Amino acid sequence: MRPHPVTPRARATLPHGYSYEWTGTALQEKAASGQTGSILGLAIVFAYLFLVGLYESWTIPVAALLSVIVGLFGAMTALLVFGLDNNIYAQIGIVVLIALAAKNAILIIEFAMEQRRQGQEIVAAAIEAARLRFRAVMMTSFAFIAGLVPLVIASGAGAATIRAVGTAVFGGMVAASFLGIFVIPGLYVLFQTLRERVKRISKRQGPMVAEHHEISGKAAE
Repeated sequence: MRPHPVTPRARATLPHGYSYEWTGTALQEKAASGQTGSILGLAIVFAYLFLVGLYESWTIPVAALLSVIVGLFGAMTALLVFGLDNNIYAQIGIVVLIALAAKNAILIIEFAMEQRRQGQEIVAAAIEAARLRFRAVMMTSFAFIAGLVPLVIASGAGAATIRAVGTAVFGGMVAASFLGIFVIPGLYVLFQTLRERVKRISKRQGPMVAEHHEISGKAAE
């Protein structure tokens, strides 16, 4: 990295030929500044592609990822409440949070899709999935949140780094557990309804297109 231009104060204080530059952690933080959007974007894209393969659908994974917004809101709120900066360590915690918050949605939506395949209505399938998976989701979330408490209240050497990571994940998981659990079934109902409506339209248009081609072929003869 090129040295910084020598300021008038540094020119008056430092010997001739000396300059200054960032090193170590400060250099890494400065180099990583402004990359939050791209990092989060890549994390969401990869999570979306994995969910597409899991659900074999392009629309249902959107419901799972939209529920992550609740966790991100909780993470940013926790950083604000504890007076911490959104630095590179907090951003690492947010990337981890995307996967952890999506876990709850994956569990509920998977069961909802299974109930739907068995013939239940979309709303009934979402409610049943939320009821069946509520205990498992909350138990795993509470255990993880409890494990983050030592990171949130850390002290001593390196405490700022530990608290930044722990606080972002802690706040996000609290929001995803207490608020996201109610948002996920609604998102599933919305996108499953949209998915099935598009399929019905495609099936109706298929015979119409074939009939149109057949009529056009007869007219050409």
